[in-house]
Formats: sequence, C-alpha cells, structure tokens
Amino acid sequence: MGQTRRRKPKRLARKLFAIRKALGLSQTEMAKVLDLKASYTSVSGFERGKREPDLIVLLRYARLAKVPMEVLVDDKLSLAKKP
Repeated sequence: MGQTRRRKPKRLARKLFAIRKALGLSQTEMAKVLDLKASYTSVSGFERGKREPDLIVLLRYARLAKVPMEVLVDDKLSLAKKP
C-alpha cells in the first residue's frame, strides 16, 4: 500500500525557471518572495528538477505568474509567451 511512485510533471522545472526569469528575480529573491526558509537552494532544486515544491509553494508560483496551478502541473499546457 502506497509503494508506487507518483507521477511527476516533466516540464515543471522549466516552467518554474521561466516564471522566475520573467519576473527578473534571482533565486535568492525568488525564495524570499515565495517565503521559503531554505533560501536559493530550494529554488535551485525546483528549477533543476531535483525537488518539487509543496502545494502551497506551487500555488504561490501560480499566483505570481497569474496562471492556474493546472498550467504548472499539466505537461500539455504551456505558460503564455510574453507579448
């Protein structure tokens, strides 16, 4: 029971990186905006696909990007291009 791994979005790391870059923030600044205790190391892990943000942090990313959380976790959906 509970031994199977959950599926992970393949494009999540790239989307999180794109959000930070679009906002013009460093990883340290992004960590502060997201109210993360571990500073830039957490943001770096998210962007390299080594770690996944918890749901609250994912919600914060979505709100910063002004997109539904679904856009972040659904590999079939893309972030809107900047005009």
